[in-house]
Amino acid sequence: MSGLQCLAAENIWFDKHRYDEAEKRFYEGANGPTTQQQQQGGQGKTAQHAKGRQQKPRHRNSSSHGAGDQELVTRMKSLELENQTLHKVVEDMRAALQKLESRVAFLEKSPAPAAAPCAKAAPVQAAPVKQVNVTNGGDDDDDDIDLFGSDEEDEEAERLKQERLEAYAAKKAKKPTVIAKSSILLDVKPWDDETDMGKLEECVRSVQMDGLLWGASKLVPVGYGIKKLQINCVVEDDKVGTDILEEEITKFEDYVQSVDVAAFNKI
Repeated sequence: MSGLQCLAAENIWFDKHRYDEAEKRFYEGANGPTTQQQQQGGQGKTAQHAKGRQQKPRHRNSSSHGAGDQELVTRMKSLELENQTLHKVVEDMRAALQKLESRVAFLEKSPAPAAAPCAKAAPVQAAPVKQVNVTNGGDDDDDDIDLFGSDEEDEEAERLKQERLEAYAAKKAKKPTVIAKSSILLDVKPWDDETDMGKLEECVRSVQMDGLLWGASKLVPVGYGIKKLQINCVVEDDKVGTDILEEEITKFEDYVQSVDVAAFNKI
């Protein structure tokens, strides 16, 4: 049997996948890539875009971290400069303090300077004494001079003083004195409604004393037909008091039951 007859009689094709791959490539070259390959290509591009997007934030984060580090470095440098300045100021203050301490120590050790002598007082020139020429003819004039005064002058001064005192006393006596007065409103109550109120008022007004002046009066109902006498009077405080008035009015026992002060006002 020949080789072709043997191959025709065989049932197994060992290199089929190779032929299928070659046929697939042939058709792809003639008709373009299949739909499945296009999808796989699109998925690959999408993955590449996503990867690029992920890388961008990383670049941004790295740039922001770089800016923050730069700012931190700048602040640290400024703090170092400020610290150096402060150290310099402290050193200057220490040097000034040491100088001051040495100065104080030197002043404490050195003796105190002697006090400056007081300025000489200007010489006081005595007033020139006027010389008086005494002659024999001046003896008569010296006898006429009274060095201690005379009794007549004392009497004159005493008389003037007395006259002035008398004039002042007379002026003060002519000045009117203010008399303190008060207005008093009295309530005079009878025993009952049968009491003669006219007679009661007459008894009250019969009370007379120095510094007392009776005023207007009226009858005021109390109750159950009883009326009280309400009478006004003006008194001088130094001469008449409310106690004396009540005592004098209550002496009329037949008409007066009681006396009350309803109002008291200074004038």
